Amino acid sequence: MADANGSFGADDVRAAVQGGILTEAQAASLLALAQSRAGTRGAMGPEDEPFEFFRGFSEIFVSVGLLILLSGVAGLVSVVGGLGAVMLIPLVMAGVAWWWAGYFTLRRRMNLPSMVLASAFGLGIFSSAFAILGDADSPARSALVGACLLAGGAMAAWYRRFRLPFAMFVLGLFGLGAIYAMTASLEAIRGFGGGFHGGIFDLRNSPQFSLATLVFGLLAFLGGMWFDTRDPHRLGRYAATGFWLHLLAAPALVNTVALTLYNIGGSTGMLATAAALTAIAVLALAIDRRSFLTAGIVYMALLIAWAVRGDGAASFGQWVAILLILGAFITALGTWWVPLRAGLMRALPDFPGKSRLPPYTEAK
Repeated sequence: MADANGSFGADDVRAAVQGGILTEAQAASLLALAQSRAGTRGAMGPEDEPFEFFRGFSEIFVSVGLLILLSGVAGLVSVVGGLGAVMLIPLVMAGVAWWWAGYFTLRRRMNLPSMVLASAFGLGIFSSAFAILGDADSPARSALVGACLLAGGAMAAWYRRFRLPFAMFVLGLFGLGAIYAMTASLEAIRGFGGGFHGGIFDLRNSPQFSLATLVFGLLAFLGGMWFDTRDPHRLGRYAATGFWLHLLAAPALVNTVALTLYNIGGSTGMLATAAALTAIAVLALAIDRRSFLTAGIVYMALLIAWAVRGDGAASFGQWVAILLILGAFITALGTWWVPLRAGLMRALPDFPGKSRLPPYTEAK
């Protein structure tokens, strides 16, 4: 997208949209033209799954300053308003975060400070809503569900206003919180203290809680795919939004499916878990999202451990072997991700949406 001197790029196009010089449709057409001429995807490393947390230390510095400043705002409101303002402090902080985002997100386009402000806004809305609903003698469960839904709606408004991909991640967290608040039982909560085999994500032992996780994961995955297919070359905010949604979907889906099968036990459970992880690996390669395999690392380790030690306790030497096998497998998969994905995509028959997935090498 840049010229020979690198003086013009996609950020300038996005700034033109924000300034009213270009419409989003015109900007998309311009980026598509630049991509076709300059081969933007080809210019990127083939292993790239674009992700930007911050652009430089200046963003870290500003983010630290914003956190301190927001704390000072909260203190000032409490001093001026007294104890009666305590309930409104988070709401005031949310308003301040929205105000400052107009500068740091829309004008300066600073990523990490924008994420800090989005988090402060969401937490502010949630905290105030929960305090107000709780003060109105609402049951704790109803207050928690209501606060999560209100905060989720507020984050949807944030995403619509500021187009920040990370806002969709925060929205998803509040949605997950609302689902858990509606389905959590005392038995499910005790599952957290029962260790890995507590069964909180097991569809057989905690059906309501784990089914809610599964449904949430499916919705987040579908949302991520919706954004991904609108930006297959992963040049803009659609792909970045898809990244955050897949980051939510992966642990929800993988934990629910893999743990349910693993807890069957014996050879049947191990083989079923291995089949599920294989299907997840194929899906991750096809959509070019590594988050699904990252979420399955624990289960890969458990399968390798079972293969190495059987049903007995592992010796030190066996643990070393488990670590070597797991590390070698993950390293190899990451190193040869691109040719593995190209081979898989060539082997798969045509299916709806295949052409809208990220490009892969056609030549054998």
